[in-house]
Amino acid sequence: MASKIKEVVPAGQGPVTPPARREEDVPLFSLQREVNRLFDDFFRGFDLRPLRASEERWGGFSPKMDLEETEKEYRITAELPGMEEKDVEVLLTGNSITLKGEKKEEKEEKGKSYYHVERSYGSFQRTVPLPEGIDLKKVDAEFKNGVLTVKLPKTAEAKQSGKKVPVKSARK
Repeated sequence: MASKIKEVVPAGQGPVTPPARREEDVPLFSLQREVNRLFDDFFRGFDLRPLRASEERWGGFSPKMDLEETEKEYRITAELPGMEEKDVEVLLTGNSITLKGEKKEEKEEKGKSYYHVERSYGSFQRTVPLPEGIDLKKVDAEFKNGVLTVKLPKTAEAKQSGKKVPVKSARK
């Protein structure tokens, strides 16, 4: 009998779900449901979607960025998939750097009985404040495989200006 059941029930179909719990067992379930209901009721009249969806709807997006400091330089890395070098602009001032870009995409498909065009646009602008001690004449930006890397070399003074502070234990 057990072998016949195995033939009927497919093996490995989806994740195994734990048994359902009653709300009385976990009091936070009812609190979470109530808070979700309050937010849903509040935003129902505004036709708002989550923040990411509204950014895309209004033509903007925010690229993921990493900021890193080494002994010799500061490095900013921004992920810009689907963009090309000509779509990106780097503006440098004495105390900040601004990364700007615009993404334009158009797909066109023609068939015997149909014509389909899809367009999407998005722009971004991110400004990062810079610390003192950057050699503005040697700043370098490189774009490769959808990733923008900006290298901001430190001046000789900035490389040497660090001071090690001894850490003492507080005794009462």
